Amino acid sequence: MKKINVSDITLKNLSEDRAVSLLFREKSAIAKCADEIGAEVIELPAVKSAREDKIIYRTIAQNVKNAVLAIPAGFTAEDIAVAWECIKDAKSPRLQIELPVSTIQMEYTYHIKQDKMLTKIAELVKEAKTLCDDVEFSALDATRADSDFLLSAVKEAEANGATMVSFCDCAGASTPDEIGELTAKVKEAVSVPVYVQVSDRINMAVACAFSAVSKGADGLKCAMVGKDVLLTGELSDAVKACCARIGAETNIDSTKIHASIGDMTNNIKHSTYENEDTVIEEKNIILDSDSTVAQIAQVAAILGYELSDSDLGNVHKALKHVCDKKGSVGSKELEALIASSAMQAPSTYHFETYTTTSSNASSSMSQVTLKCNGETICGVSGGDGPIDSAFRAVEQCIGHHYELDDFQVQAVTEGKGALGSALVKLRNNGKLYSGNGTSTDIVAASIRAYINALNKIVFEEA
Repeated sequence: MKKINVSDITLKNLSEDRAVSLLFREKSAIAKCADEIGAEVIELPAVKSAREDKIIYRTIAQNVKNAVLAIPAGFTAEDIAVAWECIKDAKSPRLQIELPVSTIQMEYTYHIKQDKMLTKIAELVKEAKTLCDDVEFSALDATRADSDFLLSAVKEAEANGATMVSFCDCAGASTPDEIGELTAKVKEAVSVPVYVQVSDRINMAVACAFSAVSKGADGLKCAMVGKDVLLTGELSDAVKACCARIGAETNIDSTKIHASIGDMTNNIKHSTYENEDTVIEEKNIILDSDSTVAQIAQVAAILGYELSDSDLGNVHKALKHVCDKKGSVGSKELEALIASSAMQAPSTYHFETYTTTSSNASSSMSQVTLKCNGETICGVSGGDGPIDSAFRAVEQCIGHHYELDDFQVQAVTEGKGALGSALVKLRNNGKLYSGNGTSTDIVAASIRAYINALNKIVFEEA
């Protein structure tokens, strides 16, 4: 009996739904659920925010035990490299080259003709192949494409190293016979496995899926929840009822799937957003008040922090306090919590005063005065702007240079007299130390943040 491989597209499908916002733990739970019910592949959404998505996807990659973890690789070599960084630690990683093959989508989305698209397919598949042995070419909007060009596209992908191909009914208006006919053509054109993504827009997803399988499809793309998509539960039930007649079966655990999906669906938060800015802000959510200490440690480690049990407890308390007021936090806010809550070191160096001169016609000069063990230390240095020169003056005071890994400034309050918050991350012997400083004077806030991080380094070294 033929086995139908199932590729889970739940995360990808929900990421395109603007009515759904997923927390860090919810995304992890969905991937874990798909892995446990028997999906052979789990597909991640395309990278939108490199910093946020890398944290989430690398965490998911570490937790997926059985399935292949696939991610769309973008349209440039740089996009492919970013996508690879997200999943390279997975047990079985896969890069996906997703490109439209219908004339309307090629010209509307990418403004290129058929010959240029074939060249692009070859170029991207080759580039992805240099990083990952497993590369999928996915033909988007295939049911509206010229069939001869679709076949040329999948052949080109295979010739340049694609280990599997798939095609999608993005229009959602194909009948089972049409899906079956297209599957047969693609299957005949290539020797690698062929996956099909059907639509349920006209309530014929299961019938289209059966037609694709009857014509040789090796796998189907399904989602555990979502709209206009082949649902994993419905496919599992249909295959279980008709397996003898269609001569096929899946690895999906029929006894577990409905209970697992019910629990998962109840925990997903649905909310409608008023504008695009809100959507973008909420899509980057990382942690909320229900996040565990272990999850905080996981995210902190990916951000580059090694926190002790005591530090994790302090950050966890601070996180719950903040989330009680605003619901959830992103990675930047988490870093601010780490800066203010983790390892509150004694003040070895104490910031006293600073003086700076700055001009667009010349380099900035700063003088910084610190106190250390009752002794006053003064440093003077130039730099590219008042903050750079102030940091260099601090280094002159302490007689040591630390790598500045990150520097962020934001307003805490509104108006002309707004309180500014600065976050400084220093790297020492491979470890990150973050410091936080606040002041109505942003240069002073930055110096305080630098000194705060410096004191943590000195304390740990001592």
